[in-house]
Amino acid sequence: MAMSATDEKQDPNRRPASPSPSVAAPDADAGAANKTNANIASSDGGDEKQQGPALDTSGSDIDGLKPDPATSEDTHTPAEHEYIDGWRLFAVLTALTLTCFLMLLDMSIVATAIPRITTEFHSLEDVGWYGAAYNLASGALQPLAGKFYTYFKSKWTFLIFVFIFTLGSLLCGVATSSNMLIVGRAVAGMGTSGIQNGAMTIISNSLPLEKRPMHLGILLGFGQLGIVIGPLLGGAITEYSTWRWCFYLNLPCTAAVGLVLWFTHIPERVAVVDHSAWETVRTKLDLSGFVMFAPAAVMFLLGLEYGGGKYSWSSATVLGLLIGSVALFAIFFFWERKQGDTAMFPFSMLRRREVWTSMLTGMFILGGVIFIPAFYLPIYFQSVKGDSPFTSGIHVLPNILMSTFFAVLSGALVTRLGYYIPWVLFSAAAASIACGLLSTLGPDSTTAQWVGYQILLGSRGASLQMPMIAIQKVLPQSKISVAMALLVFAQTFGSAVFLTISQTIFSNSLSKYVAEYAPNVNFGKLLAAGATGVHGVVSDADLPGVLLAYANSVDRVFYFCVAAAVAAFCAAWGMGWHDLRVKHESESHA
Repeated sequence: MAMSATDEKQDPNRRPASPSPSVAAPDADAGAANKTNANIASSDGGDEKQQGPALDTSGSDIDGLKPDPATSEDTHTPAEHEYIDGWRLFAVLTALTLTCFLMLLDMSIVATAIPRITTEFHSLEDVGWYGAAYNLASGALQPLAGKFYTYFKSKWTFLIFVFIFTLGSLLCGVATSSNMLIVGRAVAGMGTSGIQNGAMTIISNSLPLEKRPMHLGILLGFGQLGIVIGPLLGGAITEYSTWRWCFYLNLPCTAAVGLVLWFTHIPERVAVVDHSAWETVRTKLDLSGFVMFAPAAVMFLLGLEYGGGKYSWSSATVLGLLIGSVALFAIFFFWERKQGDTAMFPFSMLRRREVWTSMLTGMFILGGVIFIPAFYLPIYFQSVKGDSPFTSGIHVLPNILMSTFFAVLSGALVTRLGYYIPWVLFSAAAASIACGLLSTLGPDSTTAQWVGYQILLGSRGASLQMPMIAIQKVLPQSKISVAMALLVFAQTFGSAVFLTISQTIFSNSLSKYVAEYAPNVNFGKLLAAGATGVHGVVSDADLPGVLLAYANSVDRVFYFCVAAAVAAFCAAWGMGWHDLRVKHESESHA
């Protein structure tokens, strides 16, 4: 209630009225004061609605993790809350989805081209390096790529990584030797280290939080089509043209992406620093930490790559690589703890329950529930069912198409309903059942069985983007790019570890079951023939036993897939029950 002028004089403790024009005069009545305050609230709410709701940064100061004053959502001016929509959003989303599709396509398309490459370069001993060089470069650079997106504009940083990826593809296409091809694969891997987390950072800058799940679902859902289309496309190109077009194909596509993004304005939210670009790189990117982390990551991945393959797990080479990587990782983490929030791996961020459980969930889903079936379902179809690489790619389409459907559907419903954890729990539970059913496949399994099981497995798509959304919900905008890089790093390393374990399970099981069901078969000759050559090197009398051995070995791999899905289900409970829908102040008062 407003005080009269007489009451104001009689109150010796009352401070003089502020001369600010936004406060009602002392002799104004209560109605005028209330009307003024209502107008102020209405004006503020209107600005917020026009520019887009601010991200929720609740809890960002827990465990010492405080928003950067220069980049926090709480300190942005209204202009910095700019979001995009309409044709600009469509153009950006299309360009980002195409880039992620090309990245995943590049990982799988080379598989069917390798036999022709090794024939041309006489380089059968280099087969492992065609994939390892790519994964080593990508995994080692991912945390550093996140720091680049923190301090430099996301659009131009993303385009630089796309250019590096394109350069690597060009080097692979014009390669004149196996060593040149390996170098090209490493350069392409360096480019991919900043593509996926860059795409997620751009979407984070361009859309309010409650609209991101659907668009991330579109990005990841359609992007993963590259995994299944890769072998189909690679086989067709290699058979009817030259394997070099598996790499040349990226050039016009990335050029189109560059043109679209070059002429499209994208909102930027980077840390404000008073240094030159070189000074920022030297002082803000934790290069000392990177110098320790990169060799540790390379040694660890090389140990996994060599173990059980080129060398035994107990060999001095493998043990030296793994022990050396653990020692170097220990020194690296000691350094990171000392660096605080400027480190590549900020401990204040990793201590957040929502962050580390999201990283674990993403690792188990991508590495255990997506990549394992992507590698071993084609082995089942090509060996046990006798499919060609092209036909086996068609037969895994139910899995990929349903994953895409669930990724888009869950994103749209999370946007409307607000909660993301139920989708992760549903996805992990259904995937564990599906992997259990897939472990029952054998030589006599019907089409209805493997199609139905794959449709159920497609529910995994419902959880693809949820770890990213959980992290973006609990962290301030200034930390998103680093957090996305950590998430992608966890997924990359998890995939490498899970695929290595799966390969060990498969190889040991196949050796055991071949000796049991087809003792007359030369196991070394069988391995040299590969999955597609089983029918050509085994006699008709021994063929049923060999096919049963392959089927049972794939089944054992899917047991491991079940364990990964259950682990994702358990980890998902820590991602936080947060509502993504923005509650405006007027709604809260009501």
